[in-house]
Amino acid sequence: MHQYPLWKSMIVVAVLLISIVLALPNVFGETAALQMSRKDRAAFTSAATGEFEQLLEREGIAYEDAYADADGRMWIRFGDVEKQLEARDAIQKAYEGQFAVATTFASRAPLWLTRLGLKPMSLGLDLRGGIYLVYEVDVEGAVSQLTQVLERDLRKVMRDARIPYDEIAAAGPQLRLTLKDPARAAEAKAAISKFDPQLSVQDGDLPGQVVAVLTPDQIRQRQDFAIQQNITALNNRVNALGVAEPVIQRQGLNRIAVQLPGIQDAAEVVRMLGKVATLEFRLVDTVNSPAEAQRTGRAPLGTRLYKDRQGGPVLLKRDVIATGEQLIDASSTLAQGEPAVDVVLDGRGGEEMLRTTRENLGKPMAVVFIEKEREQVERDGKKIVVDRSSEEVISVATIRGVFSNRFQITGLTVAEGQELAKLLRAGALAAPLYIVEQRLIGPSLGRDNIERGFRALSIGMLITFVFMVLYYRVFGIVADTILVANVVLITALLSLFGAALTLPGIAGIVLTVGMAVDANILIYERIREELRNGTSPWAAIQGGFDHALSAIIDANVTTLIAAVMLFAFGTGPIRGFAVVLFLGILTSLFTALMGSRALIQVIYGRRRRIERLAI
Repeated sequence: MHQYPLWKSMIVVAVLLISIVLALPNVFGETAALQMSRKDRAAFTSAATGEFEQLLEREGIAYEDAYADADGRMWIRFGDVEKQLEARDAIQKAYEGQFAVATTFASRAPLWLTRLGLKPMSLGLDLRGGIYLVYEVDVEGAVSQLTQVLERDLRKVMRDARIPYDEIAAAGPQLRLTLKDPARAAEAKAAISKFDPQLSVQDGDLPGQVVAVLTPDQIRQRQDFAIQQNITALNNRVNALGVAEPVIQRQGLNRIAVQLPGIQDAAEVVRMLGKVATLEFRLVDTVNSPAEAQRTGRAPLGTRLYKDRQGGPVLLKRDVIATGEQLIDASSTLAQGEPAVDVVLDGRGGEEMLRTTRENLGKPMAVVFIEKEREQVERDGKKIVVDRSSEEVISVATIRGVFSNRFQITGLTVAEGQELAKLLRAGALAAPLYIVEQRLIGPSLGRDNIERGFRALSIGMLITFVFMVLYYRVFGIVADTILVANVVLITALLSLFGAALTLPGIAGIVLTVGMAVDANILIYERIREELRNGTSPWAAIQGGFDHALSAIIDANVTTLIAAVMLFAFGTGPIRGFAVVLFLGILTSLFTALMGSRALIQVIYGRRRRIERLAI
């Protein structure tokens, strides 16, 4: 009866050994490092490691070691931040932007642990330091972008239906179509409804005018899409910059919170993340004079006036051939020795490009680069926010052949080509982003938080250890050992799953330790009760664990539900607390019910007869 199944003891031993190995990288601490990834997303080889080492040796930059991780990224570890920044500049200069180079921190764990894919648990922004940004999404701008796309589509719908019109103009959530022949208004409304049945189509105020209005559902869907698309684009941009372990999530109705732990170069990251950059491909108007349009300030009907990079006027047709939203990939390259950007469009954009180039051979086509930003200015003694939009023709080239979804953009410098490719490859933002909050958290503050948190954990555990030993004697030592094992298990799971440990997460560990003690106290008090009733020691041990089981499970299941709800509905640090609490409950149940029982078996199992228990 007193024999505890061997297989259960073996499970406990195996889990603890694996947990110790998984948690081991956390013992060695962190150091300044560079993380590099290829722009073509290929993995680094051992030969590349040697190239970086030779470069650093030539530059006289001391480093600890260099290695490629399981994901194919290159890591170089340094003794201090100064050497880290020197190495970053040297690599960027030598390889001219071929790699995304991020300044971050890496574990000091031995290479054999790193090559096994083991790494320490991630630290949140409040512990590691870094950048905290809150962006506001211009959801009204997202609706305007949708109507501009619909404007282009309706032009094609009218052409296909052979319905002549004077103008299609977007105004807020509606489009106004002015027909040449008012008698064909019903025909135009039918064509628009067939193209998009969700649009509300009605007669306008003037004869021959048709108005297409977005429904409230379409507006809401577009706004939600803008938020989600911008989150995706920000994720892609962060990955393109090589930032490690970012946290990007929605906050409220129209805001996005971005946490970038370990980042030291804030200016470059903020500049790249918030840029609203996209392209438009338009035909050049070769009939009218751009100089005359600039002089009068009025562009001829069906055209728009732009400026090229030298400030000269360029007159482009209003119809857009393709936009950055239809772009699939972009990469910087060299075309006949000159910088260029290889562009790949999706099927819809490629189809329109094919039709345009087929019908306009020998005519010029322009590439318009559009960038939007929001800045604070002072007017009449008050600070106000002003939206600025910059539209510039970066390239005008004659269409020499028919092409569809693959072509090149030329007329750029090397740096401009690399930046444009990076922005386009990261994905166009569905709506402009504006920073409403920016905080730079220094690593010293993070270290202070870690020291304070673990000091609280250490003091709490020490007091608990002393109490348990004094009150439960040998069984108290068992409980203390199990508590240490519980913390090791939590650390191992956080390291295994890559869950970020935040300051509230440390509070979750402290709470878990207290809950684990509660489980042991319930068991030990039940054993004492069995002994007072005259039960034999082995029967008391067995009865204590069996009878306390239901109370332990009931108490932990309710807390488990609370942890799930916190994770589902919480954000940021709340989620970090919920993750640690959830994992802590599971490890507490395992250590209290199986680990404690196995350790008691080790202490008392060899005795054939026990006169009394040290409890």
